[in-house]
Amino acid sequence: MISGGATTPDSWVAFSGDSISATGTGATWRGLATATTSVTDAAGRILSPGFVDIHCHGAGGAAFDDGAEGIATALQVHRRHGTTRSVLSLVTASQADLERRVAIVADLAQHDALILGAHLEGPFLDQTYRGAHDPTLLSAPDAKRIDRLLTKAQGQLRQITLAPELPGAVDAIAQLVDAGVVVAVGHSAADYSTTLAAFEAGATILTHAFNGMKGIHHRAPGPVAAATHAAGVTLEIINDGVHVHPEVVRLAFAGAPGRIALVTDAMAATGASDGAYLLGSLAVTVTDGVARLTDGGSIAGSTLTLDVALRRAVTEAGVPIAEAISALTETPARAIGRGHDLGLLTVGYAADAVLLGADLAVDAVFAAGRQLT
Repeated sequence: MISGGATTPDSWVAFSGDSISATGTGATWRGLATATTSVTDAAGRILSPGFVDIHCHGAGGAAFDDGAEGIATALQVHRRHGTTRSVLSLVTASQADLERRVAIVADLAQHDALILGAHLEGPFLDQTYRGAHDPTLLSAPDAKRIDRLLTKAQGQLRQITLAPELPGAVDAIAQLVDAGVVVAVGHSAADYSTTLAAFEAGATILTHAFNGMKGIHHRAPGPVAAATHAAGVTLEIINDGVHVHPEVVRLAFAGAPGRIALVTDAMAATGASDGAYLLGSLAVTVTDGVARLTDGGSIAGSTLTLDVALRRAVTEAGVPIAEAISALTETPARAIGRGHDLGLLTVGYAADAVLLGADLAVDAVFAAGRQLT
């Protein structure tokens, strides 16, 4: 069992309902078994907490922006790859569309505990570093617009990405944090001091570190260095071999131990074929699994799943497996305020687990006490 940065040989975990009721080692589990107990023999394999993805847009040919049916299609793909809990990321859109979409996510989250709420990646983003966001729909933060989004989200707006250098951004951070929303810095032209000020104002995540922002320069350290400097800030990493080089992934883990969250930023082509797609209102072409805007060529999300991110972290970036698993489980759970019940295999936590083979391929997935695959 690998959980909480620790590796425990010859372990067992017992589920009761949707939570973990007991853990132990050796054959002591036999004292809990009854005639109706279902037992999975995991001998020779690794048991991890369920993966938590806090930045994902879709899969299986569908986007989370597409409504309930598209959300169900996309989640089915990611759950097969070990993601047991998901924050549903929505791309920049009109105010009316965003209000409608967060309302749909809110309704689903209230009926499906595996959905952790919505993440608004936009529209309060910088034009220069907008990436695959429609430039005609970007704007500075507006308190009234945020209030309407919060109302429609019914307490299920889990995270929002914004550029802190925009007019009104600091006030927006305070407004959102007061409402219980986790604020992330991203798609931003901010320098080191502006980013650090945003973290001091209450932002606690750096959206897909190194992408959609200034890089690290020895005289202008930029947002990534601000995030590693600021205690308690989580850095998202898209570890697909395209967004971030493996050596930079290794450096990120070394520079912010316990604060790296591996995310997919996956779009609709994940688990589907290459070809033409839409990301929000923008045309995307996927070639050899790499998604780029058809017009301009900017990277447009990924086709990554979290099990692949785990394998790349271990085999390509040289991250110790216990650290890599924490980056898929307890770290992202803690980043969105769910560190008290998600991301660990310990009594009282959610009965979410992934059984991995020796090659770190997913053999079985359990969520809320049920076996999904």
